Amino acid sequence: MRLATWNVNSIRSRLDRVLSWLDRGDIDVLAMQETKCRDDQFPTERFEEAGYEVAHIGLSQWNGVAIASRIGLDDVEIAFPGQPGFDKDAATSLLPAPVVEARAVGATCGGMRVWSLYIPNGRALHDPHYAYKLEWLAALRASTARWLAENPSAQIALCGDWNIAPTDDDVWSPEFFEGKTHVSEPEREAFRSILDTGFSDVVRPFAPGPGVYTYWDYTQLRFPRREGMKIDFILASPALAARVTDARIDRDERKGKGASDHAPVVVDTTE
Repeated sequence: MRLATWNVNSIRSRLDRVLSWLDRGDIDVLAMQETKCRDDQFPTERFEEAGYEVAHIGLSQWNGVAIASRIGLDDVEIAFPGQPGFDKDAATSLLPAPVVEARAVGATCGGMRVWSLYIPNGRALHDPHYAYKLEWLAALRASTARWLAENPSAQIALCGDWNIAPTDDDVWSPEFFEGKTHVSEPEREAFRSILDTGFSDVVRPFAPGPGVYTYWDYTQLRFPRREGMKIDFILASPALAARVTDARIDRDERKGKGASDHAPVVVDTTE
């Protein structure tokens, strides 16, 4: 089975590129983030013509997550239990579910529970969105811990744009990012806390750093200068991690006209 995650940065802008890559890469399941469209705007028919079923949640031109699978798509779940919401106009930014953004969708694909996740950016350390990000990650940790407690042999993949660089090796310049989001200790601790529940980063052993990134800003010639960040991950439950045979970051997909600012991340598993 070949599983991938990719922040496509607008599926309508990059549809042909994504479908071509799915075919060339022989991808069974793709988790997508930042689809940037409503459900009625998502190009479902084009994916179906290519042999994929799709689950998508999109509420506006922002955020949006999807799963495309050619090996089955069952038990679709929009948002994970306890996922908090964000209201940019409220005096307080934290709202209880079900007032949630389009940042999480789960489905069972070929016996594997796949989650496509777009973790909040955080914006700045003193922005309400940063507090929201930490609350969001805490809620996700609670869900992951419960899933494994209920079924230690569960096959679960947490795929997506985490908007966290877990170590200094995951950014091109720790000095440049000092005092910014994505690298702060509370964010890194939140990421580690999910690993502490039993999940593991199954890509890093095959694509270790430093200098191995998944995201490069469009500005300042970041890509040709190799000034990137590793913020896209596939975290696997213990039972799924034991099946992983290979993984890679497809840096070539960041090249050329019309590329997303993120590269796809791919994991191969045994049947």
